[in-house]
Amino acid sequence: MKIGFLGGSFDPVHFGHLLAAQDAFEQHRLDRLIIVPAAQAPMKPNDAQSSAEDRLAMVKAATEWDTRFEVSDFELSRGGVSFTIDSARHFRALYPDDELYWVIGGDQLPKLHLWKDIGELARIVEFIFLERPGYPVKATPDIPGLKLHRCDGHLLAISSTELRDRTRRGLSLDYFIPHKAIVYIRDKGLYRDQR
Repeated sequence: MKIGFLGGSFDPVHFGHLLAAQDAFEQHRLDRLIIVPAAQAPMKPNDAQSSAEDRLAMVKAATEWDTRFEVSDFELSRGGVSFTIDSARHFRALYPDDELYWVIGGDQLPKLHLWKDIGELARIVEFIFLERPGYPVKATPDIPGLKLHRCDGHLLAISSTELRDRTRRGLSLDYFIPHKAIVYIRDKGLYRDQR
């Protein structure tokens, strides 16, 4: 089996995340794709503003109908800083005979050498990197054993930061976020000004 993993804060999950998952799934003929919300991203320590429970619920609400995607709460349950190597070790133990692929944005490639235990990580998983139209990846990192697979990603200029701001300003999230996640955000009053 070919299993892909897509990590991130998903605060909130949006169509850019889901298109990335779909692009990787289809272009690399994955059998499964597991979305892995991070407890705390190592290079964005203050990125998550919602609780782990809320972020997990939003991802599940956004994808529950789509049998291609699964959601893992491994990093959220573990807590602390979510290093990819820890998750890769966990999933390698769960799926010892499968091909594992970690999906990243092309913008992460120049930073890949900074990832914790990248040498070991490169032995455990292969990487699928999304190259967005108009933003070609200029150089790939020189990491022994690193296996990279290019994926044509769709260009969707959506950021979770922008969506949190739209919510604070009372603007619509329609066409940015799956409807069930919007309902969840509205029902829980997420991203509203706390003043």
